[in-house]
Amino acid sequence: QVQLVESGGGLVQTGGSLRLSCSSAGRAASSYTMGWFRQAPGKEREFVAATTWSSVYYADSVQGRFTISRDNAKNTVYLEMNRLKPEDTAVYYCAAVRASYAYTTPSRWDYWGQGTQVTVSS
Repeated sequence: QVQLVESGGGLVQTGGSLRLSCSSAGRAASSYTMGWFRQAPGKEREFVAATTWSSVYYADSVQGRFTISRDNAKNTVYLEMNRLKPEDTAVYYCAAVRASYAYTTPSRWDYWGQGTQVTVSS
C-alpha cells in the first residue's frame, strides 16, 4: 500500500507561513489524487486542498492563502500555507486516493499519513 508521512508543522504567529510536506512510498504520487485535510480539537476532519493530475482544488476557507503542489520526481506533495490565522490551527493530514476525483469527504480516501500539528497563535 501507499505510505504517507507528513512533516513541516509547528508553531507560527498569525500572518505567518508554513510549508508542509508529504512524502509517499509505494506507488508514485502521480498515480493518485493527493490531498490535505485538517482536524481541529472537537471538530470534524475537513477538506483543505487536493490535486489531481490536471487540476487543483481548495476549500473556500483557504482559497487564496494555501497552495498545493507536487514534485513527482521526489514523490512528495506540498502545502504552502500563507497568512495563517488562529482558526487554521489543526492537525493536518496528507491523503491519497486511487481515483481521478478530488473528493471532499474523508471516507472516500484510501491512504492517510499520521498527521502534523499546525498551531497559529494570536
